[in-house]
Amino acid sequence: MTQTLTLRRPDDWHLHLRDDAMLQAVLPETTRHFARAIIMPNLVPPVVTMADAQSYKARIKAAMPQGSRFTPLMTLYLTENTEADDLAAAYSSGLISAVKLYPAGATTNSASGVANFDKVRPVLERMAEIGCPLLVHGEVTDHDIDIFDREAVFIDRVLDPIRRATPALKVVMEHITTKDGADYVRANPERLGATITVQHLMLDRNHMLVGGMRPHYYCLPILKRREHREALLSAATSGDKRFFLGTDSAPHATHAKESECCSAGCFTAPVALACLAQTFDDAGALDRLEGFASLNGPGFYGLPPNEDSITLTKSESPANLPKQVENGSDPITVFDPGSPVYWSVT
Repeated sequence: MTQTLTLRRPDDWHLHLRDDAMLQAVLPETTRHFARAIIMPNLVPPVVTMADAQSYKARIKAAMPQGSRFTPLMTLYLTENTEADDLAAAYSSGLISAVKLYPAGATTNSASGVANFDKVRPVLERMAEIGCPLLVHGEVTDHDIDIFDREAVFIDRVLDPIRRATPALKVVMEHITTKDGADYVRANPERLGATITVQHLMLDRNHMLVGGMRPHYYCLPILKRREHREALLSAATSGDKRFFLGTDSAPHATHAKESECCSAGCFTAPVALACLAQTFDDAGALDRLEGFASLNGPGFYGLPPNEDSITLTKSESPANLPKQVENGSDPITVFDPGSPVYWSVT
């Protein structure tokens, strides 16, 4: 017996494509299933200006598989030196869809991020005026804060003060990982949304640490306690339109993930929809998968849902999910949830 589920084609509201050979290797894994994606700007050097975004978009377009209708939604990387006029020009032209805030040192390639939030307040006010969304990596980086508490402290120390000072600013809390994050979104219905990743819906920190460190589960923000995963699953399957899919699919060469200093990120793009279907199925919420994956994100960004559709099929035997994506001499290991997935995109 098989079961099928047809959805409007989903979008990915948080995606890392990298650049050069890595871009060429991983882009087809997203274009195969997703119609649009918010593209992260944390390259080296980062995508800071309108000209940077134009150049990066051109490289993405050149790397797309023949016949692909995928639309990259570009972003700028917020720094303490970001020029408000350049940002506004990029947004008004339609080149960018949002601006990304990385606290300095919070994650991969975030060294150019913001350390003094007072220095970016004029830019945030300009963004509020023009309606440009701010996407936040919600973690403080203070050495005295436990890594598992970074998100909750960020909400109190940084995010809530920013939103109170600039109430018209539209904000997406990216890849929330805690009950604190989900509760904050629910308590603040105006101009606030949140993305949730596949790994944070399926795994908690025990999966990463018990029995030995599993480097392919290491990401930032880091996996949290089971109670937080359960809160995220409740939010994702609730039907609340403020929560939507952002895979945060973050490719690294396998040797970089399995090195002494493990790179942060889970490469989920090839298996994201199959894993999501399994997760929603297990939760008895398949009827809400389309909202989370295909409708809520466009609604938040003011875009129409995609007109075409995809079909997922559930089989009696576990799906044969891909193990890696070739990238010359540096293959990329694909996320494996460590439990059977019976769904696949057909």
